[in-house]
Amino acid sequence: MSLKQGNMSVMEYAIKFNELSRFAPHRVATEEMKLDHFEQGLKGSIKLMITGHSFEKFKEMYQQAIKIARVVEETERENKVSNLGKRKIEYENRGPRGENPKRFNTGGPQDKGKQPIP
Repeated sequence: MSLKQGNMSVMEYAIKFNELSRFAPHRVATEEMKLDHFEQGLKGSIKLMITGHSFEKFKEMYQQAIKIARVVEETERENKVSNLGKRKIEYENRGPRGENPKRFNTGGPQDKGKQPIP
């Protein structure tokens, strides 16, 4: 039984996981086996946070995965909004032709030895 969460929500993944479990009862014969297989199929960020927890029942892990997924989604949304604000400020600080006005020729090594034009 190989199933990955991919673009599914945790709820969709759990439903599909339970449906497919009927066809491989030997893979989920104990609660521990069921927990292990469910955890393996979770998205990386959710799996990473759930790994440190100890669960006795599938329902407990499922509920925790739902909570973690909600926090991950909220954090991604907040980061996206924050990054949009940063990009807007960067865009507003650009010159008329899109150049960064903070960059200018400092007369560095490429001008060494040249005579100024009168």
